[in-house]
Amino acid sequence: MTPPTKRHPSDATEDPRIHRSWLIFAAAFALLGMIAVFRLWVDPRLGNWAIALLIVVVGFAAVRHRIAVRDLESGRRSEAESFARILQGLSRSISPDAILGAIVEELGAGTGADHIVIVRRRPDARVLEATLVNARTGGSSSSTLFPIADLEDPPDLDAGRWAREPVAIPIDADGPGDLPLPGARPGLDGPPIAGAGGGRGRPRRSGRRTPDGAPAAELAGTASETAATAATRAGRSRDLDPDRLIAQRIADRARSIFGLRNVLVTPLTTDGGMIGALVISRRTTGDWPAAAERLLVGAAIEASAALSRAYSHRQAEARASTDALTGLPNRRYFDEFCALLSRRRRAEDSVGVLMIDIDKFKAINDAHGHLIGDEVLRAVAAAVVGAVREDDVPARYGGEEFAVLLRNPTLDVAVEVGERVREAVGALDLARFGVAAVSVSVGAAVANDADESITVTIEQADRALYDAKRGGRDRVVAA
Repeated sequence: MTPPTKRHPSDATEDPRIHRSWLIFAAAFALLGMIAVFRLWVDPRLGNWAIALLIVVVGFAAVRHRIAVRDLESGRRSEAESFARILQGLSRSISPDAILGAIVEELGAGTGADHIVIVRRRPDARVLEATLVNARTGGSSSSTLFPIADLEDPPDLDAGRWAREPVAIPIDADGPGDLPLPGARPGLDGPPIAGAGGGRGRPRRSGRRTPDGAPAAELAGTASETAATAATRAGRSRDLDPDRLIAQRIADRARSIFGLRNVLVTPLTTDGGMIGALVISRRTTGDWPAAAERLLVGAAIEASAALSRAYSHRQAEARASTDALTGLPNRRYFDEFCALLSRRRRAEDSVGVLMIDIDKFKAINDAHGHLIGDEVLRAVAAAVVGAVREDDVPARYGGEEFAVLLRNPTLDVAVEVGERVREAVGALDLARFGVAAVSVSVGAAVANDADESITVTIEQADRALYDAKRGGRDRVVAA
């Protein structure tokens, strides 16, 4: 049993220095209070009453401040603990599903979200997989697919831009302000547009001018507009970030499909680009607290890194088990699959093996070169895949030799599949490579007894293959 985690002293009590400071502060206020009471008892004038009331107000404000500070510290501590638990769960996760489970519970508790939606690119298909999780129960509620266009299509940068606010240009009420100046733009440099201002109370153009000749009042108005909108524009520039716009587009689709209300979203990004988005939702309206956004962003960063590691691990395993030339499983995968199947075989299960070898392949390499030989290997591999059954497992066994693991065949079925392979290879058109027709020899063997090792079956099929070679090639021989 795992021993309970030792809590840090600061988890239960506040910092001793802060505690001592508050004791001194409280003692000072108590002393001031006694002095105020004494002054009122000696001289109950209005001024002494005001001082006493002021001490009470300041004391009340100090107590409220202390409570607020403690609540803030408690919230920050809770936020840090939630993030630490998320990190701990992610560090132990090696699969995408485990990664999702690691962040759901703590993210829901730390942000107050009712639902969490994880949208991520599928590494094996050009789609986005969206998983909705109920944060209250921690169980998966729904999963669906989003179009990859939600992630890959460039965002509409103009969609988030703000509309330009009209700026009133002051004019001189005493001069010819009703006539447009030469080259003036209607409503800007000339008379104001109807409803934009004017008449009584209309700003007057000052006669003062700046060193470059511009009216001072006009520059003052422009500066005022800039100061009023600078913060807004700075905040909106963040919303125009392409990744955030794409994440918002994904969140809009999630809101529509899952029926979410108040959502907060952040992108999932890796060194290779954006891979999805993390969305949290709650039923209540109103702005999300800053702590929720910080925790969401932090969880998204760590989840992105964890998903990247998981995908890289999966890709590395796939590369290690796949023949780079033909795209078929390699011998390592074939042997591991056979070993796994041996452990899980039932008494009535039969296993068949086809061993396939390209006839006179060395002559093809010698006559046309290894590049053409590689093309022949690819073509034969495709023919083998197209000829075997859906449940069969073809692999490149080595060199110009292929193997096929047959699930629950009889010997007649194994020979039939071998004949289909031989005919499919013989029908290949390799004239574009300057190669005449290619043939293969096939050896077939079947193990009907669950106690019989698949390794023995492979050896039997291999001997049958050599019998086919010695018998004249381009044929199927059963063991």
